[in-house]
This record gives sequence, structure tokens and C-alpha cells, in this order.
Amino acid sequence: MDIKKYTEKILSALPKEAVKSVQEFRGQVSLIVESERIIDVLKLLRDRFGFRYLIDLTAVDHLPNEPRFEVVYHLWCHAEKRLIRVKTFAKGEPPTISSVVGLWSTANWHERECYDMFGIIFDGHPDLRRILLWEGFDGHPLRKDYPVEGRDEKRNN
Repeated sequence: MDIKKYTEKILSALPKEAVKSVQEFRGQVSLIVESERIIDVLKLLRDRFGFRYLIDLTAVDHLPNEPRFEVVYHLWCHAEKRLIRVKTFAKGEPPTISSVVGLWSTANWHERECYDMFGIIFDGHPDLRRILLWEGFDGHPLRKDYPVEGRDEKRNN
């Protein structure tokens, strides 16, 4: 089945109000989803369309735009040998989105990394704490407003 027909099949099963837009580039599909519906959409993709493998979960800082933080999920369907990208925005201050650890246990580390590097809160995460940096580290280094030279780090002179 070609990519357009496959995408249409997926879209016909998803709630229309959940998907804001669809992007297609070089045979890869990205669904832009309302943050309030992210769990529903991801669960449907997993259970009905076989996207059982969460390859990656990451974030993008769109400073100065609001909402600022885009959360990106890369899913793989082994049976169809297809990748789908699902994007949504973490809203509020601090930026918050629902955790998907209940859908994919591997999301545990990905969400902790996004929390550590971007400061995104994953609501419902069982153990949201830093994973790469030490407790007490000041800030989130992948935010665009984090100083390039760091904060209070020793410099070689």
C-alpha cells in the first residue's frame, strides 16, 4: 500500500478533532496532534495499526514561539515496516504533557531525558527525575535560552 493510502487509512480511524495537520516528506508521515488527545492517538496507533515500538521521544524548543516546546514521538510498525512521527506541544509553565510510560515502558528513560534537558514535565511519569545531569543542576541545557558557556562551570584559561 502506498504512503498516501496508508496515511488516509490511519487518518480515517483517528478522531478528526485530534489531528491538527499531516506533513509528508520523502515518504515519512508526521501527524500533528492536539496535546489533550496525545494518549488516545498513540494508543490507537499502537493497538490498531501495530506501531508497537517507540523508537524515540524527544523535544524541540521553538523559542520565542508559544507554545514553546514540541514533543516528538517516533513509532515503528514491524509488520508494515513503517515509521510514523507524531508531534504535539507541551503547554503551560512549566511545560507539561501526559506521560506515555503506560503505553511503552521504554518511554521512561526518554521522558526523563526530555525532563532533564528541556524541563518538560511528563504528567503521570512513575519516577520523573534527572537522568544525565546531577540532582541540583541549575537549568535545562537544551533550552535555547540556556547560556552557551554554561552556568558556573569551570573554564580552562
